[in-house]
Amino acid sequence: MRRDYIPALHFDWLTSWYDPFMARLYPEARFKGELVGQSHLQPGQRVLDLGCGTATLTLLIKKAQPKADVYGLDVDTGALAIAHRKVREAGVDVSLDVGTATQLPYRDRSFDHVFVSLVLHHLDQEDKRHALSEIFRVLKLGGELHVTDFGSPANLTAGMISLVTRWFEEIDDHIRGLLPAFINEAGFRSLEETARYATVSGTFRSYRARKLGGL
Repeated sequence: MRRDYIPALHFDWLTSWYDPFMARLYPEARFKGELVGQSHLQPGQRVLDLGCGTATLTLLIKKAQPKADVYGLDVDTGALAIAHRKVREAGVDVSLDVGTATQLPYRDRSFDHVFVSLVLHHLDQEDKRHALSEIFRVLKLGGELHVTDFGSPANLTAGMISLVTRWFEEIDDHIRGLLPAFINEAGFRSLEETARYATVSGTFRSYRARKLGGL
């Protein structure tokens, strides 16, 4: 069967292990919590978690601002099945949709914030650019993009790790430090790096960027 996406841990049969894997090997609670914190969510805002997977970040967004209208989108129906269960157990109102990052099923200028956590490195360079253009399209004027993903190595140790990780998926663009350029090319402004994290797979970097009025 044709595969149009890479499961979070490369194989469908590992999807059920994704949450414990992330919790044990990565500072997930920290970087996702800080990503939400930098957004200063307000009641009534519409928020998209793109590539929501099992909805860990989606639920953090809803917890941070219960009066926000929160959506999660993912192409992986296996991960979304776990997400639906977690949302039911949390007893919150969150919309979970099936769709791709390169063709978002939402209207122009319909979101105040879009979050993208550890998703873009799954996409080849062309699809990264398409996804960022789609995010730009669905954001309202003044809306914000919040990203955490692999970035250029922050030190020698991370550089050594990157010699291995850069050959997996489409991480090489990130290790070369190209992600900020792709974000700018999509039309975003006020781009800033907000955090960096040392992990067992290399350096993660977080960014915030804005769709300015008049664009």
